[in-house]
Amino acid sequence: MTTPFTPTGITLFGNRESDHSNKVRLALIFGQVQHDDVHVDISLPHEQRPELFRTLARFNEVPVLVWGTESFVQSDTILCLLAERLKCMGGENPQRMARVREWLFWEANRLGLSLPNLRYARQFAPQEYPSGTQEWLLARYQRDIQRLEAELSDGRAFILDENLSVADCALCGYLFWADEVGLTVPPHVRAWLQRIQKLPGWLPPRELMSAAL
Repeated sequence: MTTPFTPTGITLFGNRESDHSNKVRLALIFGQVQHDDVHVDISLPHEQRPELFRTLARFNEVPVLVWGTESFVQSDTILCLLAERLKCMGGENPQRMARVREWLFWEANRLGLSLPNLRYARQFAPQEYPSGTQEWLLARYQRDIQRLEAELSDGRAFILDENLSVADCALCGYLFWADEVGLTVPPHVRAWLQRIQKLPGWLPPRELMSAAL
């Protein structure tokens, strides 16, 4: 674990049901970054959300990270920023950071597409998905999770090597909801999730945005 890094004026605007928010929250916790959390109720109309959030959220989405006078949007962009500024969790050198980015792009296009949409369709708004969409998402999730299972089958502790990176934070996010929405998680992936759960500061998804470091 790294030495606590305590810059001033870091605030995360997020939502407890959004693991795009929660994966950034995990990176802040594991990086021991002192920060504030602001829960944004994204079920509210845009004009009823906090004024500062509306000003800073370029795409009207969570998460938003405010760092001093700067603000950043899109979860994987924020994860890269944290790794590079903290010089840990993948940001230790350019070669390791390149590996992190490979996984973040894969996550955004694969598991980060199939799993969140499948969860939303099953738990929140099935009427928004045309007939056959859930079956397509499930098939895609199964391919994605088997790819991750194959990657972790060599026994390494985390996705890059023996050390946690922000790529782990990105990939694990929605997988902590898998059992709740009736999805199968294969053994090597489940063991990797359990290793993440044992790290200092880990909290279940719905508790993350309510417990500032």
